[in-house]
Amino acid sequence: MAGHLPIEQVSDLLREVAAEVVMPRFRKLAETEVRVKSPGEEVTIADEEAERLLNIRLPELLPGSRVIGEEAVSAQPELLQGLGEGTVFVVDPVDGTANFIKGSPCFSMMVALLREGEPVASWMLSPATGTLHVAERGSGAWINGERVRAGRAPQWNALRGGVLTRFLPAEITARVQANGRDLAAILPGMHCAGEEYPAIVRGEQHFVVFWRGLPWDHAPGTLFLEEAGGRAARFDGRPYKPAEPGFGILAGQSPELWDELQRRLFAEA
Repeated sequence: MAGHLPIEQVSDLLREVAAEVVMPRFRKLAETEVRVKSPGEEVTIADEEAERLLNIRLPELLPGSRVIGEEAVSAQPELLQGLGEGTVFVVDPVDGTANFIKGSPCFSMMVALLREGEPVASWMLSPATGTLHVAERGSGAWINGERVRAGRAPQWNALRGGVLTRFLPAEITARVQANGRDLAAILPGMHCAGEEYPAIVRGEQHFVVFWRGLPWDHAPGTLFLEEAGGRAARFDGRPYKPAEPGFGILAGQSPELWDELQRRLFAEA
C-alpha cells in the first residue's frame, strides 16, 4: 500500500475507537442509550461517540481534510453539499445499527477518503471479529493485510445474491424476484453494507441490489469491491459517485457478471 495516504493510521484509529466506545456497548446497551432519529431508524450512544472521536482525530492524520459523518448529516443535511469539494473523510460510525442493537455481530465501522468527490481509499472494520477491509484506488484491496481478488462467478442457476427490499420500489422488487427465480438463492440482505460488499469478494454471495445510495454506506464498499476486481454501478450502468444524489446500485462479483445481472434481472416481462 502506498505511503502517501494514512492507510495504517486510519486502520489503527478505527481499531482504537472500536475498542474504546463501540465494543464496550455491544450487547450492553441501556434503553436510554438508544433513540429514534427518524421514522424506522435508530441511533445509539456508540454511533454518536464513535463519530465524535473520528471527527476529531481523522483530520489530525491528514491536515487540510474534514469529516462528514452520518450522524452529523442527520442533524445538518446541508453538510452533504460539500461532499464533492476538497479532501473529505466520509464516516459511518456504526453501519448496521439495527443489528448492533439486537446484539448481532453483523455491523461495521466505515470510512472513505474522498478527493474532489472521488473515493481514493476506504476502510471497513468489523469490530465483533476484528476483520479489517482496506482499499486504495489503483493499488488493490486487502482483508487483514492480505491482498484479495474476487473469484470467478458461477453459472446463473448457482448465483446467490442479496436484494434489499426495504427501500426498493415494489415494481423493481417484483421484476428482480421474477427474473431471478432460477437463481440458487435471493437473500434478504444483511442490513449492513459494510458486510455485504466483502461477502461478494469472499464469494459468499455474488451480487447485491441496493436502492439507497448514501455515501457513508457505499463509498467505502464500492471502492473495495472494484479494487478487488468486481463492479458496482447505478442500475443503468453509470458509475456510482458519492457526491451525486441518486437511487439504485447493483454490485457484482465481476464486470462480466454485472453486465449479465443488469441485462437479465431488470428486463421487463
